Amino acid sequence: MRLIESLKQKKFLLFNIFFTLYIGINLIGGERGLISYFDKKNTYENLIEEEKVLTVQLKDLDHKISLINKNDPDYLDMLYRQKFNYVTEDEIIIKLK
Repeated sequence: MRLIESLKQKKFLLFNIFFTLYIGINLIGGERGLISYFDKKNTYENLIEEEKVLTVQLKDLDHKISLINKNDPDYLDMLYRQKFNYVTEDEIIIKLK
């Protein structure tokens, strides 16, 4: 009985304590919380870097495809020599990666 009367008198204080805890816990954790924000920010930055790398690779591949489509003899000869390791004694092959 005494506990119930005490709670009735301090219900505003208890409400404020629980409300503050609720807001604090959801601010830090949860789907839209602070920890989730930093995790999503890190993922976004990694995806931006990956997009830059893939864009460079795509441009390089497009350039190689355009050389093959134009039937560039120098490029086809270079591919042939790299594939079959055909080199004369006075030639030097430089491999680029």
